[in-house]
Amino acid sequence: MNQPTPAAAIEAVVCIPTFRRPEWLQRTLLSVLAQKTDFPFAVVVIDNDGANPAGASVARQLLSEHGIAHAVDVESQQGNCHAINSAFRLALDRFPGARHLLMIDDDETAADAWLQNMVEAARTNEADIVGGPVIRTFETAAPAAIRNHSLFGSIDGASRAVPMIHGSGNCLIRRHVFERMPFPFFDLRFNFLGGGDMEFFTRCRLAGFRFWWCAEAVIQETVPADRANAKWLMTRSIRTGSINCVIDRLHMGAFATPKVIAKNLVSLGLGLARSMVILAHTGQVIPATHPLLMSVGRMAPLLGLLPKPYEAKS
Repeated sequence: MNQPTPAAAIEAVVCIPTFRRPEWLQRTLLSVLAQKTDFPFAVVVIDNDGANPAGASVARQLLSEHGIAHAVDVESQQGNCHAINSAFRLALDRFPGARHLLMIDDDETAADAWLQNMVEAARTNEADIVGGPVIRTFETAAPAAIRNHSLFGSIDGASRAVPMIHGSGNCLIRRHVFERMPFPFFDLRFNFLGGGDMEFFTRCRLAGFRFWWCAEAVIQETVPADRANAKWLMTRSIRTGSINCVIDRLHMGAFATPKVIAKNLVSLGLGLARSMVILAHTGQVIPATHPLLMSVGRMAPLLGLLPKPYEAKS
């Protein structure tokens, strides 16, 4: 077993929040341990199941066996924002020399050059935040109407500067971003709704940070059978609209509510038109519902109706 690199020498830290997926977490960790880099890196795992932190046990054993610098902890306050905030804070505290903090989810695996490509993109392009593609692999066979849904898509095209990235499942954030952003980094109001990453990146965009898209830094995400169906996708479309509305309301400044109401009404008309265009071009009903259902979902927060899909059932 190799001796872990001293904490002060670590350049990058891969953060992995996990919740009740110890077998999937092991696959994620093995893909991270297989990374080939020209710099030393560490791994941080935060288990969000305080009652039965099986993921933490898996992580401690596997990371210790491989002799890599690491930190594993349990965040007993349930909710994905709590877990992600704890992961980033632990990485910042435990590895004070690390300039790049990355995140991968416990249902994802990284291509061999993922970490090198992400860090190289940040170095070369003076990017503050870097995102990369998440390619979905379906656990069970799924029809084209499911596989082609916008919710399973990613930013297209070559590596380039982009206005913003939207998800944290494949991201790099440089240390100085966290030094300028207040804690908690991910707003706890999104703890059970989801979208805390999008709201964080919205604040980063408004603060003037530079975003970069790295097309070469590929991650694979496993889509379980219970998400590869029309009911889950339609529900998720509605929730995406709700998240967008909440973010708008937080960041539209003075008279935010009237502005949001006006935007929502325009969105309803545009959503219907876009859905009709998608249906006419593809003939696929499920993908065509996405724009309209997002517009419908934008109305829910104004009525006090917000889902909590990430609130665990005990």
